[in-house]
Amino acid sequence: MGISHRARGVLRRREPDVTEPPGSRSAVYGPALPEESTVHLVLDLGLRIGEVQMASGAGASDVTATIIGVVNAYGLPHCEVDVIYTSITVSCYRGTDLPPITSLRVVRNRSIDYTRLADAEDLVRRITAGELSASDAYAELDKITTAAHPFPRWVATVAWAGMAASLSVLLAGSSASWELPLVAAAATALVDRIGRVLNQRSLPFFFQQAVGGAVATSVALAAYAVGFLADPALAVAAGIIVLLSGMTVVGSMQDAITGYNVTAAGRITELALMSAGLIAGVVFALYVGLRLAGVDDFGGGLDAQDIGRAAVGTPVIYVPLQLLAGASTSVCFALASYAPPPPLLLAGAGGAMAAAVHSVLTGITGVHTVLASAIATTLVGLAGGVVARRLRIPALVVAVSGVAPLLPGLATYRGLYELSVLGSPTGLSTLFLAVATGLALGAGVVLGEFLAQPFRTGLGRLERRISGPRMSGPLRPTERRLD
Repeated sequence: MGISHRARGVLRRREPDVTEPPGSRSAVYGPALPEESTVHLVLDLGLRIGEVQMASGAGASDVTATIIGVVNAYGLPHCEVDVIYTSITVSCYRGTDLPPITSLRVVRNRSIDYTRLADAEDLVRRITAGELSASDAYAELDKITTAAHPFPRWVATVAWAGMAASLSVLLAGSSASWELPLVAAAATALVDRIGRVLNQRSLPFFFQQAVGGAVATSVALAAYAVGFLADPALAVAAGIIVLLSGMTVVGSMQDAITGYNVTAAGRITELALMSAGLIAGVVFALYVGLRLAGVDDFGGGLDAQDIGRAAVGTPVIYVPLQLLAGASTSVCFALASYAPPPPLLLAGAGGAMAAAVHSVLTGITGVHTVLASAIATTLVGLAGGVVARRLRIPALVVAVSGVAPLLPGLATYRGLYELSVLGSPTGLSTLFLAVATGLALGAGVVLGEFLAQPFRTGLGRLERRISGPRMSGPLRPTERRLD
């Protein structure tokens, strides 16, 4: 009986007062905002900065933090950001009595330009420091996004060729002949120029990757057929790594680890599709080469189990060679991605560290390549995260460039050769090894960036300071927690 009386009392207290307008008792009033035109300007500013980051391979958590930091700096404290792989949505909350203001931007252009990313990062720092008005910041961003690349396109082609040459030396070690880097560089330069023509004609990237894989393999096999090159597999592997280097391995792992599963799924799907195109091109070139010239010319002299295992007599000499080749690989990749001079030096240091650590762990201590890759890139993410923030350089440049020397191009080629030429089912396990290595590379960089935060912010009250891995954008954009 007492329970029913209390229930009726609760119901009576919840009955609305007929003297008040319906719904007024439960109304929630939003924060004081600027005029509506300013709100639209600020939202579009945040969206365009986020688009620059997404096009450069930044993770969804980085884009979210950056946009929240920008809109909060201009008086929009309650905004929700939704990032998926192809679009960014921002909604400004205005209370229950007014509808939210929502803006959306589709991310179409994914041309990597690290100079543009660095300039956008500097702009975000000035915005969050209160140095620019919204209209001035928008004008600055318009200059950044419409500016031409810092150097001609042929410089990028030379950089890609230099990256392939460095990778061939990295793979072959001290047994590399002068013909190997020459063939790898020539094949990669040809692939880049053909890819540029195909891209201007809007050919889907799947077919561009297939053409690139076929051209790189055909050039290496032709050089082997005429007796100019002793081991075409290493040249093909270098070309595969160059074609794989522009993919968002780091961003995919960062999104998956930080809980942005939809964006991670989109990146992984694109990564798988581009890899499938590359595989199709390589297999097609191997098949055509065998049919045209016979197994004795292209297949019989190659042992898929021993390809690329250079006989190094003195590991002490081998490690410095790996260090130099790794540094050159990362510098060339950063240069091909239009990085400014300061990040080039830091990228080279990251590549040298990754290659040297991996070489020591696998060649001297006998650590498995997957574990060695994870350890090496964790150190790169840790060192790059600390130094890059202090020098005001996007950590993403160091992370992606540092991963490039360790991408599993040789394992990918071995698996394809075993499946398509030898008809051996061990090719599947080799390909799975390549996939595991790629995942280890991305996870290692993200872990290293996460571990770098205490070194940047001090060791006190870490539970409030650590905000998750940040490859781009502000570390702590607002007092609001980013889940």
